[in-house]
Amino acid sequence: MNPPSPSVGAPPPPPSPKSGRNRTLLLVGIGIAVLIVVALVAFFIGRGTSAPAKGPDAQGSTASPGTSGSAQSSVLQALPPAPGKPGQMQVPTEPVRPAFWVDVYAPGKVREALTGNAWLKEQLQKPLGKGFVGGWAAFLGTSGEDLGANFQGAVFDVMAGQFLTAPFRMVWYSGENRAGTPAIIVPEPGNATMAAFDSMSGVVRRNELTAPSCPGGEGEVPSEGFTLQRWLIAEQTLWAARTDDKLVFGRHPAVVLQGLCELHLDLEAPQGVDVELGFAPEPLGREAQLLTHVMGVANGIRLQFAVEGHRLVSRGISGPVADEPRLDSAPLSDELLKLVPEETPVLLALQLKLPEQLDKDTLKAFWSGKGAAVPLRTRQVAMVWTPRGDPALSTEVALLWGRPEDAQALGLLFSGPNKMASATLCGHHVLASTPDVLARLRKACEGKGPNLLNAAAPVVQGLRAPGSVSFGVHTGRLLGMLVADGYWSQVTQADSSKPRPRAAPPEIEAARRDLETLPYVGLRGTVDGNRLVPGGFGS
Repeated sequence: MNPPSPSVGAPPPPPSPKSGRNRTLLLVGIGIAVLIVVALVAFFIGRGTSAPAKGPDAQGSTASPGTSGSAQSSVLQALPPAPGKPGQMQVPTEPVRPAFWVDVYAPGKVREALTGNAWLKEQLQKPLGKGFVGGWAAFLGTSGEDLGANFQGAVFDVMAGQFLTAPFRMVWYSGENRAGTPAIIVPEPGNATMAAFDSMSGVVRRNELTAPSCPGGEGEVPSEGFTLQRWLIAEQTLWAARTDDKLVFGRHPAVVLQGLCELHLDLEAPQGVDVELGFAPEPLGREAQLLTHVMGVANGIRLQFAVEGHRLVSRGISGPVADEPRLDSAPLSDELLKLVPEETPVLLALQLKLPEQLDKDTLKAFWSGKGAAVPLRTRQVAMVWTPRGDPALSTEVALLWGRPEDAQALGLLFSGPNKMASATLCGHHVLASTPDVLARLRKACEGKGPNLLNAAAPVVQGLRAPGSVSFGVHTGRLLGMLVADGYWSQVTQADSSKPRPRAAPPEIEAARRDLETLPYVGLRGTVDGNRLVPGGFGS
């Protein structure tokens, strides 16, 4: 069951929303993106400690650095013929826009943190880590000797130690041709990196595609067009391309081409920040645009992270806000923290400036910018969300409104076709997507179950600090639940006629328990003039 959409008095959408696309809320996108900061950075630049895959699927295709001469010969014989005449790429006609991106300003620093992280090294030896890396262990573990190349060490050492030493961006695109995978863009690789690229290309390039234009005809194209290379190692494909000042990698040629067409990136790190996550509301759909419009934030909002020792820690939320901010600054109340179950995977809390009266005419004037003289009141508003890894399960989301006197107005605002369960709990009017969600909130409020006041002391302290927008992700709870849900959804799809087993296999339960040890990640932004000042916290 989806939460209802606002009807009466809702803010108008920003200009040019894409019709016909029913996207998830910005909260959904940010929540997922925060999780992939660690996961994908670890995958692409973290030190892989798993050995190359063995078994029937890897015969003749991989070898370790100490492989014998006969094994090397087998690897070389397994490679397809060298590329012939390049093929012509069918360029997408629809222009696409970056939706999410991760800027890694200090790749070496991040890589060292990940290689020294005890939890990550342990997991890479377990089914959880091996399943995450999958066939890429063989790709990254193949050595230059195996390939007959003029470089020593594993492919990973070239990728991480030469291709990704300069700051780079990992970007996910919107549009029908986004392919669901990111492009990695290195905007200033340097001569040594270019030479390493050419050396690798000479031994692993299997075929090429040429593209005479950019998607939708937008972007600058060299006179000879773009050339995209398909690299093949250990039966895994990676697309790669270069121009005079840029390297681009990706799993799909469409995203590599889009990366080539991006304008030059100036990846200058803010002080004390090693990794940043950015997003663009417009490509994410109408709901994302509405939420940012309500908050009065402008394009350019960033979630910031830094390396401390062997950990990637949150620095906070930064970016510009509107000339007349719609966000106030205040600590989250103990009543709110008491209402939110401690195990809640995702929390977004705002201090919103809204008209004193939330009637239809007043709200319309306010959203149109004609309500400057209308008295305003700050409302503490929170959204709690439990993502599920099975699409057959109901949406689990709730809106917590810090002024119960607005209940009637909220009933009009949220009078869409999907009815929500409602109640007044801990001094908040609550709208929940299901009765079960409401029951969990009631249990926390009444002290019959752990709430956020029972969370780790640094988390409680961070949530109590004054802020305008607070975003918390209980990564352990979230990832553990997604793993379990994903397993059971696959079991159901495989054979729905069979009764569901009483328990998941031991390796699934072990993976879930290991993931649940991951920390709470909290980010906060506080309005100061026309910008958000970042602040981070966590367990």
